Amino acid sequence: MAHATTPRLHWLLISVVIVVFAVLLLVNGLVKAQFGADHRVAPPTDAYSVPDVVRSGRPIIDLRDGTARAFAIPERTVVLTFDDGPDPVWTPRVLEVLRRHDVPATFFVVGNLVAQWPGLVRQIRSAGSELGIHTFTHPDLAYLPDWRRELELSQTQLAVAGAAGVTSALVRPPYSSVSEAIDDTTWPSIRNLGRGGYITVLTTHDTKDWSRPGADAIARDAIPENGAGGIVLMHDSGGDRAQTVEALDRLIPELRARGYRFATVADVVGGEDLNPRADQVEWLRGTTLLVLVRAATTATTVLAFLTAIAGALVILRLLTLVVLARRHARRRRSAPHRPPAHDPVSVIVPAYNEEACIADTVRSLARSDHPAEVIVVDDGSTDATAEVARALDLPDVTVIRQPNGGKPAALNTGVAHARHDLIVMMDGDTTFGPDTVRQLVQPFADPGVGAVAGNTKVANRSGVLGAWQHIEYVVGFNIDRRAYDVLQCMPTVPGAVGGFRRRTLTEVGGVSDDTLAEDTDLTMAISRAGWRVVYEPTAVAWTEVPAGMGELWRQRYRWSYGTIQAMWKHRRAVVEPGRSGRFGRIGLLHLALYQVLLPLLAPLIDVFLVYGLVFLDPVRTLLGWLALVGSQLFAGAYASRLDGESMSGLWLLPLQQLVYRQLMYAVVIQSIVTALEGIRLRWQKLRRVGKQEDESAAVHPGPRTSAHGITTRESSMHESSTREAR
Repeated sequence: MAHATTPRLHWLLISVVIVVFAVLLLVNGLVKAQFGADHRVAPPTDAYSVPDVVRSGRPIIDLRDGTARAFAIPERTVVLTFDDGPDPVWTPRVLEVLRRHDVPATFFVVGNLVAQWPGLVRQIRSAGSELGIHTFTHPDLAYLPDWRRELELSQTQLAVAGAAGVTSALVRPPYSSVSEAIDDTTWPSIRNLGRGGYITVLTTHDTKDWSRPGADAIARDAIPENGAGGIVLMHDSGGDRAQTVEALDRLIPELRARGYRFATVADVVGGEDLNPRADQVEWLRGTTLLVLVRAATTATTVLAFLTAIAGALVILRLLTLVVLARRHARRRRSAPHRPPAHDPVSVIVPAYNEEACIADTVRSLARSDHPAEVIVVDDGSTDATAEVARALDLPDVTVIRQPNGGKPAALNTGVAHARHDLIVMMDGDTTFGPDTVRQLVQPFADPGVGAVAGNTKVANRSGVLGAWQHIEYVVGFNIDRRAYDVLQCMPTVPGAVGGFRRRTLTEVGGVSDDTLAEDTDLTMAISRAGWRVVYEPTAVAWTEVPAGMGELWRQRYRWSYGTIQAMWKHRRAVVEPGRSGRFGRIGLLHLALYQVLLPLLAPLIDVFLVYGLVFLDPVRTLLGWLALVGSQLFAGAYASRLDGESMSGLWLLPLQQLVYRQLMYAVVIQSIVTALEGIRLRWQKLRRVGKQEDESAAVHPGPRTSAHGITTRESSMHESSTREAR
């Protein structure tokens, strides 16, 4: 038996994995956040608080010691600067031009790009050029709070330290221009930069290469007039920089021909080392940052690829189901008329603590328009289930009591006492319509049919949780069975409504207790024995579904875990010949793909929805998600039409994708973890509220009464039975 702490350990492990991936996505989102270009223009304001020396036109401002100093560029001297890099395409090409002409430059790098391309930063240093800080994500420093401004600078310093082993005393604020443009809005941030130990480097000649005006125009705008010195602004990232590279190759010879020399900012301010070596702590922290960024980038790339696979699987599944369901509907309409089946039927009702529901169940069977005996097998109930069933005193109803042995044992007992060759199995919390049994047995007119799956509908569909399960039954389970019928690979005849030949049950050894999903196990065994298993949508049964999240979780955990057990038990069908092989290669692989793999990947769609809304283009992200939901709405509408259901509840489907489906995915994940560990799992307790017949009357008109109202009982589906995960 599983230790009580095992589920907690599972969820602790899963929670740790979720947190790790959340951190990696956050890091990747910050590193790869989109930013604007330097041509954004903010409206000017007054400059009463700005010292005159700062607005003097000299582009290098040093406020580090509390005194404002500004440096002009000497005559016939040019400082070439490049912003917004590094870039894996354009930075190497710029460096190549500089190398050929033996010219240094100053590169103001963006921290998130440094973290992605640290090798390029090392190339800049190896080429003899300077490094400056251009923030981490390229925000306008004038509009940031102090903590965010400090974070932008410090994280960029760490990235530079980890990449090149140096730090930088130079900074160029994004969206800055000439010193004359400093006003009361931008001055506080520049003053704070000085207090933080930075020299602010502005420009004198903006080439506007971001607008790609042509190489001639870029080179022309970079040449100072009348032999004056200047700081030239270009870009080595942020778009196509082919014109910049071409202009640079023309500019350098032109300036030399005019008698200009090329310098760095350090040359202008007196030869101070503005890229000192990082200390050991800075280097270690920077290296850690780069490792984290690489891990985040790799993880996000992998997750993005898996998300694409999940999206493709969802779309492919929807298209496949709709096409096959349409074929199923057409095939039924065009099928040749068969003589109706009139053979009597034995209906077996296994029950454990179903006092609240059993009367409704048996009464619904008594109103059947097909000859049938009813066998209620009380499997060791601790309530009055058997007494309530006997007290009904209905003809052709037999109540058998036995010690608690599990649902498979109860079903086998019922089969052993059945008088007829056609067997119908149902759950103790389910009700049939008058024609359900008759419709369910009609496919047995074909001697090759060994089992028939009926159409299970949600009775207690009021409330959001009930409505979500109703959508799941109609869009998920029932349309799936139409597709499985066409492909002849039905994996499950639902325990709520299923028909079988006695001969078929005998061939497969009855209902097995090897797994927690005895209905799936039995259906797979029948398919492997060579029998056809079909779906009869007109054989409608109403079942009570869990009304609370806890009960729903326990039910679906048992279903999911049992299905995985059954798949493993019947795995050899994949390599077997005949109908068994068809079931294995189509049915089992379909289950593995869409009920195991897809639930593991599908949550990524919603994760990347949030990621895209925060870090990417929110409009495109939302449109992509809406397109996916739209395709599901289309499939839901078609499934509702086939099933004769109202489409009014489909408005809940988008919310179902964000909440309910995530719960189902989490159930599958825990089931897979449990199966891999081979843990023994108890049958789960489900709450019964005894109102399924009242609810079903709303969707299936007819005189119905409920003798037990909404009395609540615990129904432990054979909790004494334990199964080994195999």
